Amino acid sequence: MKWSNEVTDWYSLAEKAIHGSNLTPEEGLAVLEADNDEILPIMQAAFRVRHHFYGKKVKLNMIMNAKSGLCPEDCGYCSQSIVSTAPVSKYSMLDKESLLAGAREALARKAGTYCIVASGKGPTNRELDQVIEAVQEITSTMPLKICACLGILKGDQARRLAAAGVHRYNHNLNTSKANYPSITTTHTYDQRVETVKMAQSHGMSPCSGVIIGMRETNEEIVQMAYALRELGADSIPVNFLNPIPGTPLEGTKRTSPIRALKVLALFRFICPSKEIRVAGGRELNLGTLQPLSLYAANSIFVGDYLTTDGQEVTADHQMIEDLGFEIEMCALSAV
Repeated sequence: MKWSNEVTDWYSLAEKAIHGSNLTPEEGLAVLEADNDEILPIMQAAFRVRHHFYGKKVKLNMIMNAKSGLCPEDCGYCSQSIVSTAPVSKYSMLDKESLLAGAREALARKAGTYCIVASGKGPTNRELDQVIEAVQEITSTMPLKICACLGILKGDQARRLAAAGVHRYNHNLNTSKANYPSITTTHTYDQRVETVKMAQSHGMSPCSGVIIGMRETNEEIVQMAYALRELGADSIPVNFLNPIPGTPLEGTKRTSPIRALKVLALFRFICPSKEIRVAGGRELNLGTLQPLSLYAANSIFVGDYLTTDGQEVTADHQMIEDLGFEIEMCALSAV
């Protein structure tokens, strides 16, 4: 076994993060470029930060694909985009009863956050009405945090969602500003930033994350983490590309499990007090190392994603129990 002569003091990075000092870009790169033999010390340091802010609690989230396909955007990673030939279900916004049934299923899965997600550039007022009607009943009858992900918002739409009781709004940055035009051309990186800020200005907690594995550089991954810190994202879903056949990114090499762990540790160091969620692509990219991800992350999705299958819910519950961690049964008291 070959050991590097220049091993970073990972403990010192953890202490910086806990006490509110920013990592330098060089320190961030050191995490991603560390020898793979350093992965356990890196994860131990990340766990020190995670434990300081969240102990051993794990937040569970469930996605409801409220509107599928029919999207005019050309996002290269998405099977629902206009340029995708992947076979996906296509349907308009689900009715109130279907959204309520999804909320009940979220509770059955022990999820504290219910995520209502719709394809498209942004919601029509009619679609917004349907979501709002369901949200009002959910928040008045069920102990769930509601996260909406409906695309680019107009100011009045953000105001109405917040007034209806939506706690959190998700709009991912996905990749770096420099890499963005190679992934999507039908909207801009800045439009995504503006939507996150608009949701925040109307009182909704900002949720924004990334997709790792879209041909970005290590430097860009560090930039993405800093961008989300600057944006003030309270919840950061870290997705790992699932290169679905029929999408422009089909055939892209998957992220290795150890690299995925380094990325999660990096986001924990740079955004120490925030909810770091292992999101889409978790099962494919982390594989048998999934349990280790929770030493850096403190949140996962349970069940299926938008158009891809997730791990069995019982397997996720067992994984958390085997780690000696604890499911956070109610998310309403937290950010």
